[in-house]
Amino acid sequence: MANAASSSISQTELLAIPLHLVLPLPCSESECLGINREHILCHASSYAFLVLIANIEEYAPIVYTPTVGLVCQNYSGLFRRPRGMYFSAEDRGEMMSMVYNWPAEQVDMIVVTDGSRILGLGDLGVQGIGIAIGKLDLYVAAAGINPQRVLPVMIDVGTNNEKLLNDPLYLGLQEHRLDGEEYLAVIDEFMEAVFTRWPHVIVQFEDFQSKWAFKLLQRYRNMYRMFNDDVQGTAGVAIAGLLGAVRAQGRPMIDFPKMKIVVAGAGSAGIGVLNAARKTMARMLGDTDIAFESAGSQFWVVDANGLITEGREKIDPDALPFARKIKEANRQGLREGASLVEVVRQVKPDVLLGLSAVGGLFTKEVLEALKDSTSTRPAVFAMSNPTKNAECTPDEAFSIVGDSTIFASGSPFKDVDLGNGHIGHCNQGNNMYLFPGIGLGTLLSGSRIISDGMLQAAAECLAAYMTDKEVLEGIIFPSISSIRDITKQVAAAVIKEAIEEDLAEGYREMDARELRKLSHEDIESYVENNMWSPEYPVLVYKED
Repeated sequence: MANAASSSISQTELLAIPLHLVLPLPCSESECLGINREHILCHASSYAFLVLIANIEEYAPIVYTPTVGLVCQNYSGLFRRPRGMYFSAEDRGEMMSMVYNWPAEQVDMIVVTDGSRILGLGDLGVQGIGIAIGKLDLYVAAAGINPQRVLPVMIDVGTNNEKLLNDPLYLGLQEHRLDGEEYLAVIDEFMEAVFTRWPHVIVQFEDFQSKWAFKLLQRYRNMYRMFNDDVQGTAGVAIAGLLGAVRAQGRPMIDFPKMKIVVAGAGSAGIGVLNAARKTMARMLGDTDIAFESAGSQFWVVDANGLITEGREKIDPDALPFARKIKEANRQGLREGASLVEVVRQVKPDVLLGLSAVGGLFTKEVLEALKDSTSTRPAVFAMSNPTKNAECTPDEAFSIVGDSTIFASGSPFKDVDLGNGHIGHCNQGNNMYLFPGIGLGTLLSGSRIISDGMLQAAAECLAAYMTDKEVLEGIIFPSISSIRDITKQVAAAVIKEAIEEDLAEGYREMDARELRKLSHEDIESYVENNMWSPEYPVLVYKED
């Protein structure tokens, strides 16, 4: 692989060029074997991906969280050119023809958002397309999806952000968001259009508000090849982290159903994690109705109004399965609406899991209550993004709860020096560990849908990636620098599960029958051979 710095363009210049390709490159590789600056610029974006892949741990926070949040907040003022497709409410009835405006004959991966809940920053309207662009850059870097076969999409149905509605520079529709059947009609038309032109494309839904995230997932998941990263990807990474926390106590993953978990946050991410964790526990307990009911008793869910019990009025239907019975809560010394610190103090959980998007929610009082946990190594998962929305910092967790704490976060933090040569490891539970492998595995398997089993296989593969020595040291997520190898293994696990569930239909020359003949090692080789890599000869100046 060539070092981009050996050409006449610096790494800094390359990274300043937008990574996402929206058009075919102006000249073929065979025409770009020259050494002048103009020819190098023809492939500058591919060289930029080369730099990103080679330095993924350093540059991922620039391409994605936390930098992407700041970019989205200021996107209208930064806009220079379209870097994806925009479908608006005013395009109703025209989307089927609009999709043919995109120049790529084949698209493998679409990331779509309506901008209604960007990270923990709220409704950013059309400016949220930055999320779709960043995610697809990671698909290219981590999963080796060809950059000319990805498509960022913004569905503009208005915004309820009053600041944007009154901003003369705002690029989107300056009207309040569509709702109800009108909203669904727009999304329905979009989905029908893209799958008509590209029947084998995979669509990842990103940063839709909780109100719609679950409804759209249930509406489309058995019809199209799609998934919601906030609901399912976040859940998978959290499950992998929770299984890692079990291993960090020196226990087998099968002990996961014994974990007591307090969850702060009942939005799309929180409920997604709860549903996935409950299914994982139930499967470990025998996958029966009784097992599923038993698994539900391991969770205590706290939202902005406190502990959720069956005594709450107008309870969110998605949260209802996790509402504690009133008598059960009373026996625990708790009541409807009990505060987070009260719940932690009474439950003494193994894990305190934050998916609230409320920065600093894990106060000193809450963390001190966790010190009485019945676990030998209590875990603090401050998973909200961006960094300012993290429920606590690693310094706070280690200094208050103790050196044996297992810490994970959604955004990157530096490890903590605990003194005496000991390090408090800050594990970043980044969705980047899973969504590239889920997408790549689905693509290469040719699976008709993305099943719960495929998502579960991805999470368990990630959880098993770390060695016993590493997890006992408190390292429950691998280094981002290994992301291509992680993605390869996750994709292989997804393909294997798709085959076992008889969902795989094959990809290109590898049909379903041939897929079934492959060993696990063969599947990994198959994945690796289908990952795009930007490899170029070293370019140097030759003086006459």
